[in-house]
Amino acid sequence: MVSFPSEQYFLLGLVVRRDCTLDSSTSCMPCIRGTFMNEANGLTKCFPCSPCDPGQGLFTQAECKPTSNTVCDVLDGFYCRSYSSNSECSFAVEHTHCSPGQSTKSPGKETTDTMCEECQHGFYSQHGVNCTAWTDCAAMGRVKTKDGNSSQDVICNKVPPRSHVTIIAPTLLLGLTVAALFCFYLAREWKQQKMSGNVVTD
Repeated sequence: MVSFPSEQYFLLGLVVRRDCTLDSSTSCMPCIRGTFMNEANGLTKCFPCSPCDPGQGLFTQAECKPTSNTVCDVLDGFYCRSYSSNSECSFAVEHTHCSPGQSTKSPGKETTDTMCEECQHGFYSQHGVNCTAWTDCAAMGRVKTKDGNSSQDVICNKVPPRSHVTIIAPTLLLGLTVAALFCFYLAREWKQQKMSGNVVTD
């Protein structure tokens, strides 16, 4: 127990145990663990220390003392949604994660949430971070086999090599066509000569 003259019991970290009387001065007692008193007072009870609950996105930046309350701060990846009367954060929530097909326009901070925006046509984002242009298959010497969308790139495949069959077949077809035309020409000439009597027969 600590005794002080009545005009001096307004001390930080202390509360009134017994008020002064004609026969005795004011009796004060210190705040016990888990409580504090941070203002001049004539109270008989200390204030309870505030918890910094990780489940509410907070961590303890400064421990509670008899003369000051706990100081909480926002965990990484969270932002404050509610403030106490002394402007300290009392409740925080996790930053929004941008969805596939979106990009992060501005990252979240302690006081603001993440801002997302949709990828424009011709761009995609698989993880909601950055929008990337679709692959140009032709520029890579490949062929596009599947269109892209806002969350997936186009799919390119190699151009299949030209086989011997694909080279020989047109050549053979051309040769047969020429031979057929030549035979048709000879047959027509022979027929005309026969009709004119110029063909010698045995």
